[in-house]
Amino acid sequence: MEKHASNRDAILRVGQAAEMLGVSIETIRRWGDDGTLRLERSAGGQRVVAIAEVSRLLEERRRSKVDRPIVAQSARNRFPGVITRIERDTVAAVVEVMAGPHRLVSMLTAEAVIELGLKVGDEVVGVVKSTNVIIEIPSAKEPRE
Repeated sequence: MEKHASNRDAILRVGQAAEMLGVSIETIRRWGDDGTLRLERSAGGQRVVAIAEVSRLLEERRRSKVDRPIVAQSARNRFPGVITRIERDTVAAVVEVMAGPHRLVSMLTAEAVIELGLKVGDEVVGVVKSTNVIIEIPSAKEPRE
């Protein structure tokens, strides 16, 4: 029976790694020289990199990235409130926010809940932007004519 390597054990050519990381081949070579990225040599002498190394570097870059502050946005429906419930599994999460008399329920990725450090009792702002708004008419107290 043939043994298959996992995707984490896969080896990439320098050009493939550069494309995944959004940098030039020269940058990959420089990172290899300064130790930022561990490069290896193939049996033919070409520089190669393990996909696990590329994944590690992508994760480090993602975590260290500083988001620019938002100075304006198009959403006008902003509801300051408090988180009252979080239900999370390995992929998705439901976060409930009580914003005054309004109960907002949001579906997020589990990763977003972890990265934001959300917990019950946190003050947050629920921002609602919708392409569909449904208008309903409640029953009248008196019959309509």
